[in-house]
Amino acid sequence: MPLLATGEYRPDVSDYEGQATRNILNVIPRGDGYGPFPSLSAYAAPLPAACRGAFYALKSDGTVVTFAGTSNKLYKLNNTDFTWTDVSSGGGSYSALSANAQWQFAQTGNFVFATQANTALQMFDLSSASTFGNALGSPPQAAYIGVVGRFLVLSGLLSNPYRIQWSGLNNFNAADSWISGIKSSDFQDFPDGGIVRGVAGGEAGVIFQDQAIRRMSYVPGSPIVFQIDRITQDKGLYAPYSIIRAGERIFFYAGQGFHKIEPGGVPEQIGREKVDRTFLADLDKGNLQLFVGAADPRSTRVYWAYKSVSGAVGNAYDKLLGYDFLLDRFFPVAMAGEYLLGVSQTGLTLENLDTISSSIDAMTLSLDAYATAVQPEIAQFSNAHVLGFFRGQSLEAMLESAEQGSDENRITIRGFRPITDASALYGSVSSRDTPSAPVVPGAEVPVNARTGRCDMMQDTRYSRFKVRIPAATQWTFCAGVVPDVIASGAL
Repeated sequence: MPLLATGEYRPDVSDYEGQATRNILNVIPRGDGYGPFPSLSAYAAPLPAACRGAFYALKSDGTVVTFAGTSNKLYKLNNTDFTWTDVSSGGGSYSALSANAQWQFAQTGNFVFATQANTALQMFDLSSASTFGNALGSPPQAAYIGVVGRFLVLSGLLSNPYRIQWSGLNNFNAADSWISGIKSSDFQDFPDGGIVRGVAGGEAGVIFQDQAIRRMSYVPGSPIVFQIDRITQDKGLYAPYSIIRAGERIFFYAGQGFHKIEPGGVPEQIGREKVDRTFLADLDKGNLQLFVGAADPRSTRVYWAYKSVSGAVGNAYDKLLGYDFLLDRFFPVAMAGEYLLGVSQTGLTLENLDTISSSIDAMTLSLDAYATAVQPEIAQFSNAHVLGFFRGQSLEAMLESAEQGSDENRITIRGFRPITDASALYGSVSSRDTPSAPVVPGAEVPVNARTGRCDMMQDTRYSRFKVRIPAATQWTFCAGVVPDVIASGAL
């Protein structure tokens, strides 16, 4: 028989004699199938409490500065010993975050801003500050923040949730930064579309409301400052932290499922008849603050972390859903954590090597992973409040084919040959006699090292072929399986 490829992950549709699969886990799509998903490697000491937002900034000399927030504190990562320093305003505590909220951050030049609706906008001067302080100019308290062109934009305002407000042009932290009419600072109220849930920044901004999406474009010299155009009707943002900016593209989750916006375009559905129904049924809709999106700047993949309906109670998600926008393929990952983000690792010098680890062998990341200037990559805070990168050994992987069979005749399965460079794996087949019958999983058998086959004997009408590759196995690809199947009763 020819190769039975492990197809695109599309759990929303039937896989009978199809090209898609309903069951894969902990793998990354490739052009020739799937590859391993790495485990998390710890990078920093744990935060004192659960992470409720994080961000990295770049100083003018290229130095990386990493910030993180807990319910009532802000912290800065020490780039020498990788512990966290309390940089909350005045060394005190902020009003606690709402249960359904996270900290959000933005950088403009040397200024890093942190916001949440229950406290005044916070500002950290990278060139001189040791702690955050209240931003100048009496900005409104806001849940969300973004940078559009050379303006700082606040939304989710405590005083008026149907409004966005922006700073003056290149005027972010001065006494007159938020006075309407001064240096193009102003605000805009929206009479329809619902509460403003965030603004995706860039040269042009995209405003997300409950039931509308609008584009804001800077009009130099005009008294209106921004031209704001509605680009959707009755389609808005379902989860405020699901917005992802990946280069020039924007990804988000609306009430109708997963969408993307190409530069200058309108929202396009990417999850319809693929993952939308399955995801919505699995999502814990009472914990949307844990539905967090982030891009991996080193690849063409974006990720959404979320708490499933079966996840444990607490401030943690238990699953990731990835999407490769070049291959147009989704993939699920079993991964628990507190916060997902793209972040850049600080450079490592010989002077601080001894401080980081008394033994090179004890370091969680190899020396090859360190550099003086590092491109950001996907990372997360674990359930233990520890920041780490996905650079560890491979997670246990599972890949299952679409269901194969014959409506009229039974088949005998004598085994299959996995097409992969994994040296250790297990194979199994499922069985059932009608499409309405429950699937009966078969016993696993190890691959025969000499023949490269998983040998078994199963008489059935419908079957799926499953490969399980144990954690920490060295492998790079799995393209599918070559089944050994004959009609029942044949020699």
